[in-house]
Amino acid sequence: MDATYSVGSALSGVGVYSRELLNGLAASDFAEGWDWFYRSQRYWRALFQKTPANVRVRALSSKRGDRSAALFHGLNQRLPELRFQRQVTTFHDLFVLSGDYSTADFRARFAAQAREAAAASDLIIAVSAFTASQIEDYLNVPASRIRVIHHGVLARGGGPGETAREKVILCVGALQRRKNQIALVRAFRAAPADWTLVLAGSEGYEAEAVLREIANSPIVDRIRVTGYISDGEIAQWYRRASIFAFPSLDEGFGMPAIEAMAAGVPVIASNRSSLPEVCGDAALLVDPESDGELAGAVELLTRDEDLRVKLTAAGKVRAGEFRWDEAVRKTIEVYRELL
Repeated sequence: MDATYSVGSALSGVGVYSRELLNGLAASDFAEGWDWFYRSQRYWRALFQKTPANVRVRALSSKRGDRSAALFHGLNQRLPELRFQRQVTTFHDLFVLSGDYSTADFRARFAAQAREAAAASDLIIAVSAFTASQIEDYLNVPASRIRVIHHGVLARGGGPGETAREKVILCVGALQRRKNQIALVRAFRAAPADWTLVLAGSEGYEAEAVLREIANSPIVDRIRVTGYISDGEIAQWYRRASIFAFPSLDEGFGMPAIEAMAAGVPVIASNRSSLPEVCGDAALLVDPESDGELAGAVELLTRDEDLRVKLTAAGKVRAGEFRWDEAVRKTIEVYRELL
């Protein structure tokens, strides 16, 4: 396993996926031993992390090293150049190919890695049917080599002792063009005057455009940008918020939306990419490029408490369908198929 992205406490969505899958697989009875490989930038930190007794920590070199393992799983759409006997790769998204949501250099580097990994994989795991369709379209991989396995969901809020809900619309994710917070800032003008918009996340690609939109908003005093916050702080916001808004332009899965549902927060989400697949009928889905649709959803949900209650109940049921133990079980099925 390429365990590189599981190191640290401030994990991205890929990091959470890696951690949950690694620990779940190690706890299974599928194999007697597991090698967790780390690329050079994380290897030394990994040496000091506690690992299960049946795990060996290994350094991952792209062009040399032991390749005797029966199977290697690249957890973030990349593989080393020197191949293993059999190879599986997980693909999370292909926004590096679908739009200019990052710098040209970043897109070129990661697009090349994705193409190489797709060509070298015996089987590919896609985290959504949407991502699977992108792998077919952009990388010319036949559907017969792709298996769709959804993420699980972590409970980050709600439950006994739940904090009283505040008149807060929450959006979790780095400030960047792909996450489309600019449109949300404009749509927030439709909310009643006693509501607050909280944008929780660090600054990403073209964050300065988002910050300009906020600064120029006539209700700038009701918009809060937290910057980077810890998992514990995010959980607190999930417990406090009354609405979660996620008008992203491109998502491979959309983990924050399903986390919000699990925490009991009604969701407004984009009607494109993977989000309709993940949210199902448990969210208000809108065109993320229509200011009118997004503003209408904001106004409706802030004023209609009964609808918020209905979506909260539907969201909890929907979130319950996404389980990490099921993701682990289906991943083992892929291994068995290949071996």
